[in-house]
Amino acid sequence: MRQVLVTGCAGFIGYHLAERLLADGDQVVGYDNVNDYYDVRLKRARLARLARHPNFVFIEADLADGQRVAQTFAHHRFEVVFHLAAQAGVRHSLTHPHAYVDANLVGFLNVLEGCRHNRVGHLLFASSSSVYGTNSRQPFSSREPVDHPISLYAATKKANEMMAHSYAHLFGVPCTGLRFFTVYGPWGRPDMAMFKFADAILAGRPIDVFNHGDMERDFTYVDDVVESVVRLGRTPAAPDPAWSQDRPDTSHAPYRIHNVGNSNPVPLLHLIGLVEQNLGRTAIQNRLPMQPGDVRATSADTAELEAAIDYKPSTTLEVGVKNFIDWYREWFAVTP
Repeated sequence: MRQVLVTGCAGFIGYHLAERLLADGDQVVGYDNVNDYYDVRLKRARLARLARHPNFVFIEADLADGQRVAQTFAHHRFEVVFHLAAQAGVRHSLTHPHAYVDANLVGFLNVLEGCRHNRVGHLLFASSSSVYGTNSRQPFSSREPVDHPISLYAATKKANEMMAHSYAHLFGVPCTGLRFFTVYGPWGRPDMAMFKFADAILAGRPIDVFNHGDMERDFTYVDDVVESVVRLGRTPAAPDPAWSQDRPDTSHAPYRIHNVGNSNPVPLLHLIGLVEQNLGRTAIQNRLPMQPGDVRATSADTAELEAAIDYKPSTTLEVGVKNFIDWYREWFAVTP
């Protein structure tokens, strides 16, 4: 039985990942500060479901607390660490920048130090498609430079990737970065578009549609994300066999970056139509200009991921939206 750490276990992806690892027979230590960035009741409900498993241990603490993180690593001696905790949200970073430094930089450094001093066999950490910033070539390739972030959130995720590479190089910590592309599904975050749309439509409020609806996203269903991460977790990162000093997209360190997406960008207006269809109501659309820090389109090149894990996401948006709305109705006791 593996001893693994899942940071951010009360969060959306972290909760689903922890459930899957427990089902696979792992001993899971969950770590989360359960902050109030969004409704804490949702986080507590996720934790209550995890607590039903006898192999789940929960630590409620902040990753910025270096002493507590060090104690956790020293006590449990993890084989694999899945680091998903972060201060999320592009728009929130415009008004609360210090929260991103504390959680995404200081917190991540403490995790790296824990891995370094306790010989963790593999660190997988959450990055984001936001790192692609102003890159215009689509689909986004993990081999291309990402040097022009357009939000502090994206900048902290780019910094995480560089920090991880330095620890892989200096201390031999195998590190795998996960650039997630617009993950959605049951138990999702209230600050995400699909959740916001459902809330507003049922309340009869207008929904904000940015860039006047001319937006595309590579929506990725949470079960497909979890399957990809679990498979990656079974094989620690290794030096790139194609490494060369003339190839800046390769590394001699045990380090790799993967896009975790669906490779199938969908127009935002199509998503809105599916939410309307499943709710049986029509949205009132408030068409607005592009939000600062946002991008018009995201599309993931996942060829390397598929080759590495022999898996390709298969959940269609139609199925995924239905599953989300079914869960939403149950959670909020919404009658048809």
